[in-house]
Amino acid sequence: MALAALAVTIQAIQGLPQLALEMFTPSVSLTALVLIALLCAWRLIAIVDAALIAGGRRTFRIPSVAATVAVLALVTLLVHGVLGYYAWSFYRAGSNIFVGLPDPDSGLVADPSASAPILAATPAATPATMSSRINVLLTGVDAGPNRAQSLNDTIIVVSIDPVSKEVAMISFPRDLSSLPLWDGRTYKGKINSLMTYAQGHPKEFPDGGLPTLMKELGFLLGVPMHYYAAIDLAGFVKMIDLVGGVTVVNPRNINDPGYGGWTDNHPIGFHLTAGKHRLDGPNALAYVRSRKGIGDNDFTRSRRQQQVLVALGKKLADPAMLPKLPDIVGAAGDTIRTNFPPDRLGEMLNIGTSLDDPKIKQYVLGPPYATYPRQSTGVYELVLDMDKIARLSMNLFGADSAYSKQADPSSAP
Repeated sequence: MALAALAVTIQAIQGLPQLALEMFTPSVSLTALVLIALLCAWRLIAIVDAALIAGGRRTFRIPSVAATVAVLALVTLLVHGVLGYYAWSFYRAGSNIFVGLPDPDSGLVADPSASAPILAATPAATPATMSSRINVLLTGVDAGPNRAQSLNDTIIVVSIDPVSKEVAMISFPRDLSSLPLWDGRTYKGKINSLMTYAQGHPKEFPDGGLPTLMKELGFLLGVPMHYYAAIDLAGFVKMIDLVGGVTVVNPRNINDPGYGGWTDNHPIGFHLTAGKHRLDGPNALAYVRSRKGIGDNDFTRSRRQQQVLVALGKKLADPAMLPKLPDIVGAAGDTIRTNFPPDRLGEMLNIGTSLDDPKIKQYVLGPPYATYPRQSTGVYELVLDMDKIARLSMNLFGADSAYSKQADPSSAP
């Protein structure tokens, strides 16, 4: 018991954020829950045993002694009850977040017969070693019960080099279309509809919805997608409100008089001056979704999405969030689904906390990486310039890029 307490103390000394991430692993949080229960029982027995040693059974007939024992027992139950509640919150959230089998009760996961895709994907590729680059798809999904389909409102690839601790964030604007596929075909629709389309057309895309999207992003970037994290946008709002909002520096005035009034219950119109602002959940969602204001487009919106994700990550790592932890953890369990290995979360936290914003390479695959939007049969479209994508891939990923291998004459068969 003492060794278990020492292990927890050492983890706490290393940092509360690190301990919290460890607790998201269901096996860790369940073990902690059992140890808390055993420790509580041991302390209750010790309190009673101490009273018996002091005066035998007659001790409990003395009102002051009996009251003292009762108070100590009550305090012990309350303290361990709170700790147990924290551990149970992590266990429940971790069991939901780390996807194994689809959960039809989740807003992020639909029934196989529904049009919305199932957010469960076994990694088609995993990093070769612990020092290999890790590529993760972050996607925000509109998957509410009243929607006929799910669209990837946000598509960001985060690439992490565990050795150099370099991080790149690459946003795919949702209006990208006419996408070259890995098998020589072309997907004519927009990239934000590919997941749903693939789920509904298994003969064309037998891998399923989310695996198809990950496979396509890996093909376009020239590196495999190892893992994903999907965020329900309604839960995103709740999480930001729970942490007290996020602080962003808005680079330019936003004036979008037509924003809102649909699924997010935001008042009509969104306006924000340039400069530093603290945004609550609904306004943070408007900040990352608005794209039709004066001077705005899908590219500025994609940059804002990256900015808010970084700001939210900083707030979640703040020890001041500890009193709100059960609510935040519960919201995360209802909001996030991922197949990322939980035993590497601590490593990712260490990399993230050591990075300053300027050290994160951020890209949006609009111009010059794609042709300027054009009108084609009334549909707003953006088409990737694959030569420029290849050069970006080789610049970011070096020898890890499939384009690098194609450009090397010695790699030709």
